[in-house]
Amino acid sequence: MKLNSILSAGLALVGTSLFVQKASAQQISGAGATFPAPLYQRWSVEFNKIQPAVKVNYQSVGSGAGVKNFIQGVVDFGASDAAMSDQDISKVPQGVVMVPATAGEIVFAYNLPGVKDIKLTREVMAGIYLGTVTHWNDPAIVKENPTLTLPNLSIQVAYRSDGSGTTYVFTQHLSAISPKFNDEIGTDKSVTFPAGVGGKGNEGVTALIKQSPGTIGYVEYGYAKDNGLSMAMLQNKSGNFVAPNIAAGRETLANVTLPENLRIWPVDPEGAQDYPIVSFTWLLCYKKYADAGKLKALKDFINWSLVEGQKFSEELGYIPLPESVVEKSKAALETIQ
Repeated sequence: MKLNSILSAGLALVGTSLFVQKASAQQISGAGATFPAPLYQRWSVEFNKIQPAVKVNYQSVGSGAGVKNFIQGVVDFGASDAAMSDQDISKVPQGVVMVPATAGEIVFAYNLPGVKDIKLTREVMAGIYLGTVTHWNDPAIVKENPTLTLPNLSIQVAYRSDGSGTTYVFTQHLSAISPKFNDEIGTDKSVTFPAGVGGKGNEGVTALIKQSPGTIGYVEYGYAKDNGLSMAMLQNKSGNFVAPNIAAGRETLANVTLPENLRIWPVDPEGAQDYPIVSFTWLLCYKKYADAGKLKALKDFINWSLVEGQKFSEELGYIPLPESVVEKSKAALETIQ
């Protein structure tokens, strides 16, 4: 009888312990930009190692879908390379706090066997996506690459088919350097290019480039690097050709001062060694959360990401945030309630 009582008491304690552990566990859902997805998903894994009770599930669906899901309240946080417009922010009754979380470069990745380190002028960059530069041996390309053997091969253009912050940043830069591009195509998360084939996400565009010789497309640096794609050297505002790498990205960000709303893009940076297409990417948080446990878990995760999480940036092809940006991001996070 005594033994049965002890066993019953023990089982009751175990059950209570399991209930407490289950009740304290937090599931945090996020969705949005494909641009930073490999880093955010790595953060989720690493943070779970030190906080096993917190599980962060980030879905790489594109900035457009991420903003939509965030506005609709179906996720705990969103993510976008295009930040959020004032119009979109007005649709969120809980209010919005945008936190710069990482940064990266958008590259012209291409599949041209035997051709490395091709140089693309600003005119050619815009011309490829305007449909006016159509062959790899176009005189405008040959002129800047006299030592390369460029084939008489059609340029196959790859672009994003989904609503994309990567497209927003890419078209913003091309609009800044080409009045014709600005007039005919413009800047947005979704635009209509005159020719080419679309792929969903940075993953989809990367796959299109890998599959077809002669293809060129715009993707985040880490995707191109991890897939062994060739990347063009791009002409910057100073007239220099700069290869995409972490050091060049740091040069660009070093001259950027975040405004009070933390929403800025170095659209056409002026530094001699600046890589020309660099962007921050933002986590989208509500100003108020009804669930105190979820709020704490989310803030702990983002705070960790802004400090310890930056250590994983370079190996995945991202630019660690400058300390000044980290401090402003942490201050913004503190306003969330």
